[in-house]
Amino acid sequence: MRRVVTFHYTLRDPSGRVLDTSAGGEPVTYLEGAGQVIDGVDEQLRAAVAGEKQRLVVPPAKAYGERDPEQVQQVPRAQLPIDGELHVGDQFQAGEDRFAPVVTVVHIEDDRVTLDANHPLAGVELTFDVEVVAVRRATEAELQHGHAHGGDGAAGCAE
Repeated sequence: MRRVVTFHYTLRDPSGRVLDTSAGGEPVTYLEGAGQVIDGVDEQLRAAVAGEKQRLVVPPAKAYGERDPEQVQQVPRAQLPIDGELHVGDQFQAGEDRFAPVVTVVHIEDDRVTLDANHPLAGVELTFDVEVVAVRRATEAELQHGHAHGGDGAAGCAE
């Protein structure tokens, strides 16, 4: 039986710095096994019950992967689709296709720019403090569509 899980979370890096949280906002609702949350969270919440609080430690391989040095490349500034000033830390989509990777500017020297296409959290062990708000059986429509339709399963979708 596949389930829909709803939870609040606080995400921390290895130093304990908060990277993201759903506190004060809407909880996350996802269909187990549908790729809607990172694998390490999905796997560790498979037996969770409503009201449960857990600390999940997720290794890079079950989160955003290990850093890949081949994803860091130096390119001529003129090849970049950005007009105006460019700064270390700037991010942009590397192509016009909506699936093109987002790259981060990591170094600028003269007319050469070093770009990193790794996810910013690649290679980082992540810690999630989660509170499971609700757990229910997935509806047939959710199983067919491959995603949760909301906390109660009644919300429709465009599919």
